[in-house]
Amino acid sequence: MGIVSTQQELLHWKQFKNGNGESFAAIFREYYMPLLNYGKKMTDNTELVEDCIQDLFAELWKTRGKADILSVKAYIFTAFKFKMLRMLQKNMRIVLPGSIKDDYAFVLSPEKTAMDKEEHDEKMQQLTTSLQNLTARQREIIYLRYYQCLEYEEISEIMQINYQAARNLCYQAIKVMKTTLLFLPVAFLLL
Repeated sequence: MGIVSTQQELLHWKQFKNGNGESFAAIFREYYMPLLNYGKKMTDNTELVEDCIQDLFAELWKTRGKADILSVKAYIFTAFKFKMLRMLQKNMRIVLPGSIKDDYAFVLSPEKTAMDKEEHDEKMQQLTTSLQNLTARQREIIYLRYYQCLEYEEISEIMQINYQAARNLCYQAIKVMKTTLLFLPVAFLLL
């Protein structure tokens, strides 16, 4: 069972399924930037990510009457992830070396904080080192959980793992990060 989307999202989704272009545009506007950011974690090729988003929404429009869903966000992120992976696999021959990291490895950049520059830089270095110690799946779950604020039910759907596996993977990722951080508070990770 997935988690239920907000009433407004579900209303837009229902109207979109009935052919309402305004609701479709509202869904597109809501998810364009989060999908763009998510895709940029898989490749440096922004044009490829944008093409994938366009293809996804074109496909959603064509098949709009078919999908009954519980979570709009989980559905869109899941569809986008698999479309991105197919596009990356298809385009691997033409992608410049270095633009795909570790089979679409996730790279997370923490947001700047109000700390002074020297302390901030030191903590950023520790966090970067800590994130590099994670597997691609661990970086992905950290991104989905703490940067996209998804629930474990939605994450398990997107990552195609069960609920408990999602919780365990997130726990293991945080555990790995904690061991490599000298004095960076865990709350800083959740920014």
